[in-house]
Amino acid sequence: MTNKKKPTIKDIAKVLNISAAAVSKALHDDPRISEKTKLAVKKVSKDLNYQPNHLASALRKGKSKLVGVIVPKTNSHFFSSVIQSMETVLNKEGYNIIITQSNESYKKECDNIDTLLFTQVDGIIASMANETTDLEYFEKIKSKGIPLILFDRGENNLNVDYIGINDYDSSHMIVEHLVKQGCKRIAHIGGYRHTRIFNNRIRGYIDAIKKHELPFERTFLVESSLTTEDGRVKMSELLALKNRPDAVYVAGDYAALGALQVLNERGIDIPNDIALVGFGNEPFTSMVTPAISSVNQHSAEIGKQAAQTFLAHTKKTVVRQKLNKIILNAELIVRHSSNIQEKPIIV
Repeated sequence: MTNKKKPTIKDIAKVLNISAAAVSKALHDDPRISEKTKLAVKKVSKDLNYQPNHLASALRKGKSKLVGVIVPKTNSHFFSSVIQSMETVLNKEGYNIIITQSNESYKKECDNIDTLLFTQVDGIIASMANETTDLEYFEKIKSKGIPLILFDRGENNLNVDYIGINDYDSSHMIVEHLVKQGCKRIAHIGGYRHTRIFNNRIRGYIDAIKKHELPFERTFLVESSLTTEDGRVKMSELLALKNRPDAVYVAGDYAALGALQVLNERGIDIPNDIALVGFGNEPFTSMVTPAISSVNQHSAEIGKQAAQTFLAHTKKTVVRQKLNKIILNAELIVRHSSNIQEKPIIV
């Protein structure tokens, strides 16, 4: 079976015995075309099921009005919230977004970049995959003169616009909270050090432990992909230690959920035996038992700032003197999983 050829402006023109240019003007409501002709063109286009190629039209004008977005996963509340906020800002300026996800795969991320470049997007807003250590494909975007804005996960070496939170200070804030709760043996289930944000969280954790003169044990610091299963595995490993921790700070809420499952399954009193803090403030953190303390990353604001940063690139009359580096202060939402002192809880 052969695919039926899509109708074109020339097909409409042939039916009405007028020029293709006249059809195009009629479809764009040009005042030089009579109402009678406009109605006829619209009727024939509907009969033929004609669909205008907006992308081709935009490209002829030098802009696709499309922005590519790359995220590690779309099922995360953080990333979906960023995308929603981003889209709201960009839609108001006539832009649509194309959403791709890497699933934390470097190869998939590279494929996403190739697809977006082929589609001739006007810019790319991205958060890097866990596996990404080679920045060649992001350099490829820059080499083509296409605006590249990174959020949440990015690399300083790329020298591009970046929007995120202060991950280093966030770790200090979490450790400070746990110390005030009376915890003295604080472990950290982190992401991989090669990713800038997770490296900053690990550095912040180590420095905060030293600041409070608490024992720093190598076995208390583990790296992972921060999936729910990782949280289960790493929590089990920490519980197997001779001197297990009395608090665990997890750099991602999904892994914190896995850790919570293991603690509950083993009948460990949370937070009195082991306190738990996550990161990301996913909706489920307030719904599980006990509710998980977590860090609010201000996802909506990050999406808004990322979109506005892209739009700044489109203002040709504005000379941008320096890169946009926006670092937001995160907020710790204290819930039952770390509220040992039974202080008022922020919900």
